[in-house]
Amino acid sequence: MFFVESYPLAIVFCVITMLCWGSWANTQKLAAGKWRYELFYWDYVIGIFLFSLLAAFTMGSTGEQGRSFLPDLQQASGANIGSALLGGIIFNLANILLSSAIAIAGMSVAFPVGIGLALVVGVIINYSNHQKGDPVLLFAGVALVSGAIILNAIAYGKKSATVSKAGSKGIVLSIIAGLLMSFFYPFVAHGMDLDNFVSPEATKMTPYTASVIFAAGILLSNFLFNTIMMKRPLHGPSISYKEYFKGRSSLHLIGILGGSIWALGNLFNLIAAGKAGPAISYGLGQGATLVAAIWGVMIWKEFAGSTKQVKNLIAAMFLLFVTGLALVIAAGL
Repeated sequence: MFFVESYPLAIVFCVITMLCWGSWANTQKLAAGKWRYELFYWDYVIGIFLFSLLAAFTMGSTGEQGRSFLPDLQQASGANIGSALLGGIIFNLANILLSSAIAIAGMSVAFPVGIGLALVVGVIINYSNHQKGDPVLLFAGVALVSGAIILNAIAYGKKSATVSKAGSKGIVLSIIAGLLMSFFYPFVAHGMDLDNFVSPEATKMTPYTASVIFAAGILLSNFLFNTIMMKRPLHGPSISYKEYFKGRSSLHLIGILGGSIWALGNLFNLIAAGKAGPAISYGLGQGATLVAAIWGVMIWKEFAGSTKQVKNLIAAMFLLFVTGLALVIAAGL
């Protein structure tokens, strides 16, 4: 199987994760207005599972080093499989709420608040479980990211003199999603042997197998979570499965593409965790906040027509994010 053998390459993989995790929501924006996000989300989840499976049978089953996907799956213990599966369930609940927040408040608000919060809490949890990297630099970076989140919330409040009820709901959903999102990664990492991808410990899984089990947890839990969201949506009228099967193939492909983009980032993040450590790889991956905010501000014009004060706050937010992420990278050197 393919794996990373150096810290610099692990950082490159984390940056790719950041780009993927910060860009997948563009596919949701593309489908908006033509396709309810609950319906988009089904295709997104299917895309995650299919891509993870494809990667496991290709990158995860070639070469002479490490365990190939099927033998690795057969020897994995029920506890480790269950841990990765639970990680997928937790992630799915968080991500459904985040998708709802994006539909209500936009990418440049939902991502900095939700994923930024997930970064802060998640790094603390992951570092306490697997201490790797300079804690001073790591947590200094996290503190700067926290400042960026606060600036984004202030900017959103000033963008509208009176924040709408829907906008307030979007922020609340982002906070709940962020707190949940911070807990999924340790469960996936627990099922892997982060110290030795060449000869993984017996009963533990490689990143490729863990990503498939994680994706299976997302897919299976979606039958419960997304069905509830379709019947009792947080925004808009209820919707039936009949509407999903009426959708054009182009709309289905947009969602599958979004899921594949996210799954690529997830796989690269798990691969990078072996060299960078879970706290650093997770923290850098969740720098997706910065990427999503750039998409929201520059491409989707979510802050168009804002005052100079708001624009200055957004600029300061970007500066804090970039500096904070640089410190997270330096923590592993």
